[in-house]
Amino acid sequence: MYDFRSDSADCAREVEKGLAAWLGTERLSGPGPAPERLIAAMRHGSLEGGKRLRPLLVRQAAAVFGMPAAASAQAGLAVEMVHCYSLIHDDLPAMDDDDLRRGRPTVHKAYDDATAILAGDALLTHAFALLADPACHPQADVRVALVLELAQGSGAGGMVGGQMRDIEGESAGLSGAEISTMQAMKTGALIRAAVRMGALLGGADPRALSALTAYAEAAGRAFQLADDILDVTATAEQMGKATGKDAAMGKQTLVAELGVDGARQRLNQTVSEALSALRTFGPKADGLRATARYFATRET
Repeated sequence: MYDFRSDSADCAREVEKGLAAWLGTERLSGPGPAPERLIAAMRHGSLEGGKRLRPLLVRQAAAVFGMPAAASAQAGLAVEMVHCYSLIHDDLPAMDDDDLRRGRPTVHKAYDDATAILAGDALLTHAFALLADPACHPQADVRVALVLELAQGSGAGGMVGGQMRDIEGESAGLSGAEISTMQAMKTGALIRAAVRMGALLGGADPRALSALTAYAEAAGRAFQLADDILDVTATAEQMGKATGKDAAMGKQTLVAELGVDGARQRLNQTVSEALSALRTFGPKADGLRATARYFATRET
């Protein structure tokens, strides 16, 4: 029987070990020596915290096709490095201007704005090096597909474009449909990429990939809905970061449009949609099912 707590804890430990091993001066140097201050900032923004949910999704999606956790670990690290870069940049004064992340000073507070920008740049760059490495997958065509998937999920039509839409919405306002589009890009696109990358690693056929994509898109919506609800209902101590900032900054969310109770109803409906997309996979997809349910019940 699948144990979400055990699997997620194991994944988090492995991601921590993997990042600690990769984010070192010797490994990241070439052609010149990597600056120690830059490496320290990258480690500050990546280590000792985070639920590592996106690498977990890579692992769980690959497991649907019988792939062991170790075989999907490097792709999961790449996704997590992109996620960590995005958090470092989101926290900058020019963006969300946050001083606290995972209960610690954000990178720009612990170091400075310029170092935070460069640390994020380096994490993003080296994420793609992880995917290009033959240790990620022995087949070059699979590695190319992984690179493309992560680029699309994190680029102008994905996470970065969603952040831009979020910024535009602070002044221009967004309709309900526009909020959904923004959130599907800002948060959902990287979750979608993580699931699809796991499926690509596992050799999914087009039909299976389509079903897992439907799951991932619903799971991404659920994650963002839960995050927006927690921004209203949770304390900063629970979250390890400032809360209540969405309303203060005029950010457009479905909680603002639907209210907390309406957003919770939408969240439950969205999780049901995610679970329905997995109906053909049987017990092999229990990990993905558990993660979707976790999205609806998490308190941090």
